[in-house]
Amino acid sequence: MSIYRKPFVGITAFIVVLFTMPLGHTLMVLVEKIFGEGYQYPAATALGFSGVALLVIAFKKNEETPATWLGFFAGILIWTGWVEFSFVYFAEHLFVAPLVENGEVVTKPEYLILPSSLGLFMATVLYFFFRRETRCNFFNWFHRNLKMGLQPTDAGRKRNFAIITATETVYILWMFYILLMIVYDNRLFGDYHPATYFVFFGSLVWSLYLFIRLIKFQKTARAIRYAIPTVIIFWNSVEILGRWGFFKEIWVSPLDYSLEMGLIFAAFVGVTVLTILTPESSNSFNKN
Repeated sequence: MSIYRKPFVGITAFIVVLFTMPLGHTLMVLVEKIFGEGYQYPAATALGFSGVALLVIAFKKNEETPATWLGFFAGILIWTGWVEFSFVYFAEHLFVAPLVENGEVVTKPEYLILPSSLGLFMATVLYFFFRRETRCNFFNWFHRNLKMGLQPTDAGRKRNFAIITATETVYILWMFYILLMIVYDNRLFGDYHPATYFVFFGSLVWSLYLFIRLIKFQKTARAIRYAIPTVIIFWNSVEILGRWGFFKEIWVSPLDYSLEMGLIFAAFVGVTVLTILTPESSNSFNKN
């Protein structure tokens, strides 16, 4: 059985995106540790601009698979460099204290103020929800079932896969960070509230459903774009397990677990290279 056919294309796409999640956390921690308070914000700004540079490169050569890869990594860099560190800066600027329980920091200040962006998220996501040209399966499900009559009209137009993937990455990360911070809030729900258990088990079931669909893909680029929400939804359950103390989140202390994080990075590189070398199939299971 060829590794360049289903279900291996979808599985490798899932693994690549899965390894990116802890590495993204590690990247943020390393910027803070290496550059310190005096230089972490210029470094974070540069990190975001490096993501923009990837978008420019992809835009000039808009081939689906390279553009999807560059867009995904651009989204991670922009989210980490510009979005997360902007919350770090203003939490520090406004003297927001971390949430401490039993003498241990359970939520950093930047994540405490992150839910304040909920209104902005809802306002901007309306553009994508009502956009006739969207190819997002999530939005299209609502369009069909609410009989909104919004059918794609850009079938013959060449799509900018890099910005599509980068925007998808940023928005899905943003949405589920807000969700987790809301359910963690003791004044609303709390770590062991039924709502938190609902998010935990709901994320597992939802991601399993998406994974079953993902392994039917035979085109790498489409598999990567579908793997992004699949993994991020699954990662909600990983985050909650870490919150409950089921395991040590080694990616937030990479200097203490350099060997383990090095192995994760090596595995990430290996699977990424394997996926990049995967030839595209003419089969098109999904239009995502």
